[in-house]
Amino acid sequence: MARISKILGPDAQPVLIDDLIEEKAGPTLIGVRSPISGHPADGLTPLRLAAIHRAAAQGDPLAYFELAEDIEERDLHYAAVMATRKRSISQLQVTVEAASDDPEHIKHADFIREWLKEGVLDAALFDLLDAIGKGFSVLETMWRSTPDRIVPCDFIYRPQRWFGLDDLDADTPMLLEGVSKLPLAPHKYLIHKHPAKSGLTIRSGLARIASWAWMYKSFTLKDWAVFCQNYGQPIRLGLYDSSASEADKKVLWQAVSGIAGNCAAILHKSMAIDFKEVKNAEKGAELYEKRADWCDRQISKLVLGQTTTTDAVSGGHAVAQEHRLVQEDIERADAKLASSTLTRQLSPAIISFNFGPQEKYPRILIGRPDEVPLPIVISALKELGPQGLTIEASELRDRIGFSDPAPDAELIGGRTMQMFDQATRPQPHSAVRHLLSLHASAPEPEYVDRLTARLARDAAGALAGLSNDIRKVFEESVDLHEAARKLATLDLDPTAFAEAMSRGMALARLTGQAALLDELKEKP
Repeated sequence: MARISKILGPDAQPVLIDDLIEEKAGPTLIGVRSPISGHPADGLTPLRLAAIHRAAAQGDPLAYFELAEDIEERDLHYAAVMATRKRSISQLQVTVEAASDDPEHIKHADFIREWLKEGVLDAALFDLLDAIGKGFSVLETMWRSTPDRIVPCDFIYRPQRWFGLDDLDADTPMLLEGVSKLPLAPHKYLIHKHPAKSGLTIRSGLARIASWAWMYKSFTLKDWAVFCQNYGQPIRLGLYDSSASEADKKVLWQAVSGIAGNCAAILHKSMAIDFKEVKNAEKGAELYEKRADWCDRQISKLVLGQTTTTDAVSGGHAVAQEHRLVQEDIERADAKLASSTLTRQLSPAIISFNFGPQEKYPRILIGRPDEVPLPIVISALKELGPQGLTIEASELRDRIGFSDPAPDAELIGGRTMQMFDQATRPQPHSAVRHLLSLHASAPEPEYVDRLTARLARDAAGALAGLSNDIRKVFEESVDLHEAARKLATLDLDPTAFAEAMSRGMALARLTGQAALLDELKEKP
């Protein structure tokens, strides 16, 4: 009798321990889940292919799943583009988004993030995306239970041919068990559907569409192989007279056919064969290559949405960039579908088993972060910094890929750069900033260095202690008279007004020093 645990699933119902730790969809020696697959691609004809597709749509998908495996194993191009599409998603970053800012929801997200570091999900993403070709994929989840947590320790890929479809909707995968079909427990399996078009899942896999191109291409390759084998080979004719016996004819045939190739024949001396030479046979052979390439290009369009990333075509860099954008669009769509599957099926199970059923669960996301390109970020800081834009240094370091410096680390850089706008009118504070930027960006003569350092100290003293309103007045004023008029409107007390004016005089003196240093710099 199955043991019932105290663990509750997302539906608040107790979960069977055996369902978590034991394999339920493994192969069988005698039964319908055999590890040995058939090969319906052998001698495939249009009539048989149509019959395979029709049977799959009517609820018998076994031959179709076997054919999909055959095509991916036999066609180099189809295998390559399918691997490209699946690996473009499986190598993307996996992140977790908390359900809300509630501390408990953040705790749930951190729990899944910690589990992701084990790499169990990363290793399974490629198999999960097998649904791109066949419509759906099934991974059996093996759970590991410890005193402090219950998490997946493995995701085992199960071939689609071990599953049937629900007789009612002809769309829900069910485990084949003898002559029956068993429903799949949601906490035990990851069932990923990846439709290429709307409709029944069994009819929405890319393998169904690619099978036609593969079949006609296989005909072409077979004819091409025969042509290459016989092209340029001499034709052997064996002649016999009327006295030759059947045994003599047999020996003669073995002689001419055993020399090389298939272009051989025997006939009576009184008979004649007129061989017509085929003109431009070498150029005509290009037809086979062109037809095979055409089929490959159609498969590239089907799987990747374009052809430039798989074949060198005319158009240069611009065309390649446009085609790459198409591939990125498909990548984002694939990542969203996979993220939806993990969020709806995996996240609720992990959190429920460890924290109990919840109203909301974390989101597991796959994809590239939507970040502004780094050159645009730097340009924005340069242009908007003087306008008051601020940003945390740690955030910028993370964006560039630098870590926060350790307390005892040897540092490079760190000089503060004060930005300014060349188009603005001269102001007392802008002259000081201009001087400091000159000093920070280029070496000066020794006397200029000393004067600059003194000016920096004085400027810090003159600007220190000013309130934001008073500082704004001095930054926006052209001279002290304008500053005095604006300060009068602030309704300052006499002491504060006198202090502001004294600091304004200090800024005026510093402006004069800045102008002097500019003249010194311009001198040869």
